[in-house]
Amino acid sequence: MVPHLVTALNGPINELEARVLESMPAIERWFRLEWMEHTPPFYTSVDIRNAGFKLAPVETNLFPGGWNNLTEDMLPLAVQAAMAAIEKICPEAKNLLLIPGQDTRNSFYMTNVARLRRIFMLAGLNVRLGTLDPAITESVSIDLPDGDQITVEPLVRTERRLGLKNFDPCTILLNNELSAGIPGMLEDLHEQYLLPPLHAGGSVRRKANHFQSYEEVAKKFAKLLGMDPWLINPMYASCGDVDVGEGASLEAVKAGADALLGKIRRKYKEYGINEKPFVVVKADSGASGLGSMTVRDAKELDALDRRRRDLSALAGSGPQVCRMLVQEGVPTYERMNDAVAEPVVYMMDRYVVGGFYRIHADRGVDENLNAPGARFVPLAFAQSHHLPRPGVKPGASAPNRFYMYGVVARLAMLAASYELEATDPDAEVYD
Repeated sequence: MVPHLVTALNGPINELEARVLESMPAIERWFRLEWMEHTPPFYTSVDIRNAGFKLAPVETNLFPGGWNNLTEDMLPLAVQAAMAAIEKICPEAKNLLLIPGQDTRNSFYMTNVARLRRIFMLAGLNVRLGTLDPAITESVSIDLPDGDQITVEPLVRTERRLGLKNFDPCTILLNNELSAGIPGMLEDLHEQYLLPPLHAGGSVRRKANHFQSYEEVAKKFAKLLGMDPWLINPMYASCGDVDVGEGASLEAVKAGADALLGKIRRKYKEYGINEKPFVVVKADSGASGLGSMTVRDAKELDALDRRRRDLSALAGSGPQVCRMLVQEGVPTYERMNDAVAEPVVYMMDRYVVGGFYRIHADRGVDENLNAPGARFVPLAFAQSHHLPRPGVKPGASAPNRFYMYGVVARLAMLAASYELEATDPDAEVYD
């Protein structure tokens, strides 16, 4: 199912689509060479916004849930990608320990876990589920809405390894973002592969690091195609630490928002875009519950100031500090049944395996759609991503548009690879 595109997608996006399709051999070779030098994250999902004049990633998730939102048609490609990923990491792999998030009562999320378990079982692995929840001290069976059933077991930690009772895995896959911090149980494992690595966890990972890496990737890719990297790159400003109870410390966020809005206005003028720009203010890590705020004028941040003071008072623990990020707002002009939509692309290893449209009838083109009330319409990238149609009029072919999504998503995945390499605490540093 393809949503109705409100805009005709004229101008830069159509020009970019034509250039990408013309450059397919060079693009795919470029990706191959990059993956010779860098290791892709084990799995990734990327939220993409299509503004008609710009196509850019706005979030890159290294612990993607929502696998149950993908169509069954994606399973063969996902299984093949899982096989490729496991063969690179642990060719003799037999047992895989999958650690989900602790919200085992969320049947929607656990259906996602069941889909992941199925993918890796079809890839030839024995898969069992272990939980970090200390309240679970014995095996618990969970019935799912689709009639499936999964069993979650308490983890067993020895001095050197992590597993389950009578189950010793060589590979441990986290589907838990670890936003609340890194449990000691996951540290100092011996000869076991932990995926993704601990420094990808939400409590330590910084969005600013990711978008800095993405900016580097976008510039390389833009040079390859002879284009303006801004067409695929959301500008951003890191505001550093902000005290939730200190109004003066919010001035750095206001200054960052004001400067970034000025840069966007200049770009809009350059491309003849007659829209009012906006930025999105959000926590720089995944650990904060403050969400995000759409801002068209830095003065609007006074409302955020009041909100943060209220949250600090509710917490009752005095000043709280978190890092803040201001990101260029990219509107989405894709719609399905009059509801605003955005594509989300899923990848395993370096392969695009599927995706869906996130749809929200109560949100605007400039708002975050990843919110309660969102719906999901699956897209099968297995054929459309790999079979674009060069020569077809830009904007007229769904496979071409999906290929574009896949290219931008892979750029974000490559940026995540750069990011994880740069932030690896165990990496050797050479003078």
